Amino acid sequence: MERMMKRTWAEISLGNLEHNVRNMQAQLPEGCRYLGVVKANAYGHGAVPVAKRLEEIGVTNMAVACYDEAVQLREAGITAQLLILGPSPAFLAKDIAVLGDVCQAVGSLSLAQAMSAEMDGSGLTLPIHLKLDTGMSRTGFSVMQHGALEAAAQAMALPGLDAQGVFTHFAVSDELGNDFTAEQFLRFTRSVSWLEETSGKKFALRHCTNSGAMVNYPEMYLDMVRPGIAQYGLYPASEHGALDLKPVMKLMTRVAEITDHLPGDTVSYGRTYTCERPHRFAVLPIGYADGLHRALSNQLEVVIGGEKARQCGRICMDMCMVDITDLPGVQIGDPVEIFGGEQSVDALAELAGTISYELLCAVSPRVPRVYVD
Repeated sequence: MERMMKRTWAEISLGNLEHNVRNMQAQLPEGCRYLGVVKANAYGHGAVPVAKRLEEIGVTNMAVACYDEAVQLREAGITAQLLILGPSPAFLAKDIAVLGDVCQAVGSLSLAQAMSAEMDGSGLTLPIHLKLDTGMSRTGFSVMQHGALEAAAQAMALPGLDAQGVFTHFAVSDELGNDFTAEQFLRFTRSVSWLEETSGKKFALRHCTNSGAMVNYPEMYLDMVRPGIAQYGLYPASEHGALDLKPVMKLMTRVAEITDHLPGDTVSYGRTYTCERPHRFAVLPIGYADGLHRALSNQLEVVIGGEKARQCGRICMDMCMVDITDLPGVQIGDPVEIFGGEQSVDALAELAGTISYELLCAVSPRVPRVYVD
């Protein structure tokens, strides 16, 4: 493990992950399932180690974005029921069914028909969750349009497909008390009732609760919740709730070199920083190829030995410089926190004009993940 931390690394606390999941599970009504969201390499935390810990603590449902992510988990021995949230090409229908206990989201009649045709003669059945668009305007049967629910009902009746669940996705559930989330929920529940009455079939799983709804709208939990960013210890917006979340990722590096500079010296590409007095810089072996956004140049502060140090000059591909002029005790090899412990990733996201999700997912594959409890 020590060799993995020789340059830059992401420390992943599986103990904090477990804390967050158990904390949210405690909020759920009896019979409501928890779906662990492990898409996008578990938001940069490592899909396989995260999924293994989720299984160890009893999570039986997980979500991925695509077929390849589902294959990765099955090859790693993950046996939980998986839900592929994104549309998959119809030609993958049999491959998905062969994986065993993997559900495919279906949001259009054309895709449902094409997948049904692929399943014909295979002797297999593909479990699906119908995706209803209630206002996200992304994927799904748009319940606001004439004929959409009739098309969804037709999809439910196609041979080779088994509609086990139905779901929608909220657009602004991270904003407490907004009318649009309430309207989306009403559209969803009315649509589900119509589909069940029309088809004569009850869905085993109705779900719409993302992280925002997990915090703000407990009345919308239904049969299953799927909090994404909250699972990794972060709230989806500035409105924090009472979930007692702990950040799971801590992005770390260490001091590689220490350099001294005179007044008037300029720093890094573009000469965007000029020394106004004698300066001492710590060179850090982390840059935008590691996931440290270049947009943070001359704005970022890092933590060294419990003290803040300002980043100066443009962030390079593989390194950046921070001002340690007033931190005389800093030495080569000292660990440096970018975010996750004493400094929230939310603060960096605000400086970069983005969201915490992007900074977590941006941590590149060359940065080793070090798993701790």
